[in-house]
Amino acid sequence: MDFKKHLENAWNQTLKHLVQLILMTLVMSVVSVLTMGILAPVLLAGYFQSILLMMRDGRAPNIQDLFSQMNLFLPLLGFSIVVFIAMMVGFMLFVLPGIAVVCLIAFGCLYMLPLMTDKKLGLIDAVKKSWQMATQGNVADHVVVVILFVGLIAIGSSVFVGTLLTQPFATVFVLSVYLERMSAGNGKAAAPPPPPPDISTI
Repeated sequence: MDFKKHLENAWNQTLKHLVQLILMTLVMSVVSVLTMGILAPVLLAGYFQSILLMMRDGRAPNIQDLFSQMNLFLPLLGFSIVVFIAMMVGFMLFVLPGIAVVCLIAFGCLYMLPLMTDKKLGLIDAVKKSWQMATQGNVADHVVVVILFVGLIAIGSSVFVGTLLTQPFATVFVLSVYLERMSAGNGKAAAPPPPPPDISTI
């Protein structure tokens, strides 16, 4: 995987729509806090879809896009609750199981939201497809993508202003990889070439 290409693409796309992306990220953060995180998952789904349309169709993102995926509110809220409970149980038992749950979710569900919004897959199907995309092909490449995405988000979250810049950049980066994976057949291995003709029958 050409990480340099994806990072440069993310940088250029982010700069091109910087003002809109910052405003959209700010509104998403504020509304998520005001609703105590209840609307955070569905707003993030709208955020991903808006940026995906920006990258693929050249459509400028706007704040209204955050609320465009409200039909996914219940499944995403339920998923978030299950993940939260699993993380809390893991951290209550020992720290390492909790960290393992976080890493597993980040690894296996990285493409879940775009698959739900872009391909209209249900929650379970999106999780299965995301896991399939993560584990097919060069798994090490996917691990690097996850590390870069989580690292950028973590760096930005240390300062609120930083989040306004790193969140869109990290999202554009992941979606750049997602579009490449989808255009390449969702990471499926190429079919083996047909066997040569049996010259003994000629």
